[in-house]
Amino acid sequence: MPIQKTSNITKVDHSQPLLHQHGDEIQQYGTLRNLPIALNPSARRESCALVNQILADTVILYHLYKKHHWLMRGHTFYQLHLLLDKHASEQIELIDALGERVQTLGGVAIADPRHVAEVTKIQRPPNGVEDVPVMLSRLLEAHELIIEELRAAIDKTAANQDSGTNDLLVSQALRMNETQVWFLAEHLVDTPLVHS
Repeated sequence: MPIQKTSNITKVDHSQPLLHQHGDEIQQYGTLRNLPIALNPSARRESCALVNQILADTVILYHLYKKHHWLMRGHTFYQLHLLLDKHASEQIELIDALGERVQTLGGVAIADPRHVAEVTKIQRPPNGVEDVPVMLSRLLEAHELIIEELRAAIDKTAANQDSGTNDLLVSQALRMNETQVWFLAEHLVDTPLVHS
């Protein structure tokens, strides 16, 4: 604490921030705290691993959405610009729910962007701009990978009687990803604009 000396009395300044703090890591990634949620540790450990993988890939999907939102081109620019931003907003809410679920299970949610980049299964896009159909296809491929992970995790969490994680994966993650796939895929249907 910063100390101020006034006359013969020493006072501690409690309003001063304690800056530049360093310390030991108090829980390592991949470890589990014992929380009283009536779910055995092996089930919680498996759920944490499954959800962290989905979380890492969802973080990457969110960033793909933002990138493609900014880089949209052509006659559907406005509609896609808005749609991709809406999808990104929905993905960021899901990211928070997934991260909080890992914490609820006693694990450590993957969060650092460098760690996410090491763990993700989604292929890295080029740094520049791609054609609009390619960007949409890239988003659809990322969704499909996440949906495959979700379906496997749903089966495992059901088998482990982890109803809380299972509910999150089914009612929020799977349904939202499926709906977003539908909205994106419709933009890749080759229909004439002005004649039939």
